Amino acid sequence: MNSIELAIFQSSVHSIAEEMGAALRRTAISPNIKERRDYSCALFDRQRRVIAMGDHMPVHLGSMPLSVEAVVFAMRLEEGDIAILNDPYAGGTHLPDITLVLPIFIPGVAGPSFYAATRAHHADVGGMFAGSMGPAREIYQEGIRIPPIRIVSGGVMNAEVLSLILHNVRTPKEREGDLAAQIGACRVGERRMQELVSKYGSAKVDELSDALLAYSERLMRAQLRTMPKGRFEAEDFLDSDGVTDDPIAIRVAITFDPENAAATVDFAGSSVQVGGSINAVYAITYSACYYVFRCLLSDDAPAAAGLMNPITVTAPEGTIVNAKPPAAVAGGNVECSQRIVDVLLRALAKAAPDRVPAASYGTMSNLTIGGWDARFNAPFTYYETTAGGMGARPGMDGIDGIHCHMTNSLNTPVEALEYAYPFRVRSYSYRAGSGGFGEFRGGDGLIREIELLADAQVTLLCDRRRFQPYGLAGGDGGKTGLTRLIKPDGGSEELAGKCSIHAKRGDLIRMETPGGGGWGVEGCSRQRHDL
Repeated sequence: MNSIELAIFQSSVHSIAEEMGAALRRTAISPNIKERRDYSCALFDRQRRVIAMGDHMPVHLGSMPLSVEAVVFAMRLEEGDIAILNDPYAGGTHLPDITLVLPIFIPGVAGPSFYAATRAHHADVGGMFAGSMGPAREIYQEGIRIPPIRIVSGGVMNAEVLSLILHNVRTPKEREGDLAAQIGACRVGERRMQELVSKYGSAKVDELSDALLAYSERLMRAQLRTMPKGRFEAEDFLDSDGVTDDPIAIRVAITFDPENAAATVDFAGSSVQVGGSINAVYAITYSACYYVFRCLLSDDAPAAAGLMNPITVTAPEGTIVNAKPPAAVAGGNVECSQRIVDVLLRALAKAAPDRVPAASYGTMSNLTIGGWDARFNAPFTYYETTAGGMGARPGMDGIDGIHCHMTNSLNTPVEALEYAYPFRVRSYSYRAGSGGFGEFRGGDGLIREIELLADAQVTLLCDRRRFQPYGLAGGDGGKTGLTRLIKPDGGSEELAGKCSIHAKRGDLIRMETPGGGGWGVEGCSRQRHDL
């Protein structure tokens, strides 16, 4: 295999996944997808192995192969079909993440040659909390649960399936528009892959796909050969599940076997699944492992399925990292995933202390607000994750106010926020001094104040209110986060990290996100550089 050919092919399929994302972003309706870019796109070969991912959301991308597997095992897809699913117990992550899978057929070749998949976080999929991201007690309370079914059959929209979905959400027009955008993005992937096959031929593209997968595996094995032999353990805790105040442990042991260029990741000892909604399904845990080990490689390494071939991930069933139905899982995708990454990095820091950063803010600080917008005489649902401070790195400070690890999204611009929702943004700034001290300082979190211009249900799924983001190599931890409800008369109350309240017009939601941990002993500190 010519290495130049392979490099060109790698860039080609990656650009297709990126173009799919651009098409989805341009045509989506909701600010959550259009502005925050809470979506992901990927391409798979006929054996359902990922060959390309866009530079999108890590929490989506590592878990999407399980969704494609679930679709293919559930039905026989024909040309013109598109499957839809969001069931966390059938390859999904949490219910707001809706995945579409389109089979790509090549003339003269039997069966699908490739699959194009898009996943997007929809700002409401029903359930008992506006925005579908609340402290539920079982999955049935979290929204409509969609098993793998056809939303498009033979090129024709399945009106009955679409109607069923839209009748179970608070914002049907927005959902219909976002689903149409996802379908369009899948079509882009289909068209571009067919053009690629026309250029190279089906046999050559198959050969290049196999070579790309083998190359990604070789890169990971080469990295694993450089790791120290041994078992490296770590633990960290989620504050609570929102039902009780008991902390929830996530424990991991990473064992490196450099002689065989392999590694195992074992989550034995993690807490059993809980009553609240922060349980993670296995797809989330696997995705977090994929992300962390991918970070060991250079930026130009292909994000292909071969990366995980040398790595075995085990997570005991019925635990916080591999929950069984009917556990609620809305927060598992956003909160538990971040803590899994923190624990994995803490263990890796023992094996490669000169390469691993301190803990970043460690929570997506999820805020959902829903109610009635008198401007449009229609219901609204707003959802957003809020950035925090990045952990300091060996030789470099952490970045202030940035989305880290399993979320790769943006914060909604103030102008878009105030246009789309009955809100007024009163302040938006860095939370000075929230990053941990050390030779290298942790990044600062954010402060944002949103005034409600309508009565609304306000829901939080946040963590790192109790256990601060850890420092490394003697660095201090970052400050924990907090959220306050401030009344028009100046009275205020601190809100629990996981709660849902009914707020009034004129109330102010003030969110302060955690800072990142520091790295190194503070006595060795030097002038802080703003990055």
